[in-house]
Amino acid sequence: MTGEDTVTVHGEVRPGFEGVREAFTQVVRDQPEPTGLQLAVHRDGERLVDLWAGPGTRASSLMGVFSVSKGAVYLVVAMLVQDGVLDLDRPVAFYWPEFGQAGKERITLRQLLAHQAGVIGVDEGFTVEELADDQVMAERLAAQAPYWEPGTAFGYHGLVIGALTGEVVHRATGRSQRDWWERRVRAPYGLDFHLGLPEELEPRYLPVLPAVAGPEEAVEEENHLRDIAFSTAHLPSLHAFPNHRLTRALGQGAAGGVASARGMAGAYAAAIGVLDGRPPLLDPDTVKAFGRVHSEGIDRVGGGENSFGLGFHPLGLRYRGLGPDAFGHGGAAGALAFASPRLGIGYGYNRSRFALGDSADRENTLLIDEVVRAIDRTAAQGRSSGARGVSGSGSMHRG
Repeated sequence: MTGEDTVTVHGEVRPGFEGVREAFTQVVRDQPEPTGLQLAVHRDGERLVDLWAGPGTRASSLMGVFSVSKGAVYLVVAMLVQDGVLDLDRPVAFYWPEFGQAGKERITLRQLLAHQAGVIGVDEGFTVEELADDQVMAERLAAQAPYWEPGTAFGYHGLVIGALTGEVVHRATGRSQRDWWERRVRAPYGLDFHLGLPEELEPRYLPVLPAVAGPEEAVEEENHLRDIAFSTAHLPSLHAFPNHRLTRALGQGAAGGVASARGMAGAYAAAIGVLDGRPPLLDPDTVKAFGRVHSEGIDRVGGGENSFGLGFHPLGLRYRGLGPDAFGHGGAAGALAFASPRLGIGYGYNRSRFALGDSADRENTLLIDEVVRAIDRTAAQGRSSGARGVSGSGSMHRG
């Protein structure tokens, strides 16, 4: 692979979005080592941005997206709440009786989704094989006592939230969370966002690569709760988790998803009704309920400032141009996917290599700022010419 191949940007953007391509090109050039990168943005049934770069990377390449997987889980739960199948203020034990022990009897589904339950792992930790299997984790988590009094604090349930919500969904409906995702979202829209990667799609998977250590790489302070939440005794290298075929095959809901940027952007576009001309998966009241802040302050697991809606991150707090109703989730390697109802977009950004420090946040800030500028600019042009927003008649600019 030549040096030129590692920085060549492929794909297309709609007229008016050339600045997004320039920003993406800058991100590619700034990588300390060759990295597979993808960016996709959907609006009003169109893909406005479709870019990719890096060794062996195509638009159709699939990458381990870590906690972006949680967005699929939360979309399923949100749809079931919207349908009246699940009640946010019922105890989890109403649906899953075995969960109602060891001080967890009164934990509600709302508290669970807001990361307030304190059920972040188990004392002995999970092996890599156990972490890959939500059902196995759920069986062990049922007997575990919380690590703080539920409802009094919050902390990221990083590797287990999918197992916990998945068991609630299975008990309430008789079908798995993964099955709901497949039937109601992934398959109907043909999205490359998989909770459980079929064997025949394995050739499209790009293994996740470790971060390139910098000269001043920070050393994390000891944190017992973080060790429990991320089972560090058995999983010393988080980057390798989706590289295990078992993880990809079982589609662990908290961190085992596999997707392309197109698939992630498409899922969030479908959530707010800007994909394929279909009605939104979530109505405005559901978006408001799941996207508004439920937990804010110091995260007991992460140790720093954090915020959660009902599962989703309220991303308008971080990226102001998206509007206060933006919701989505990021992933450990630096991937990010979200919907912005204000802008009417679904966004997906993917990386095949772990990012150092806050570099992925800086990358997304740069890219999102350019997307917001392009949409606001084209909307203003449309108003001045009597047209609506972004024109769907312009051809894509190729690279």
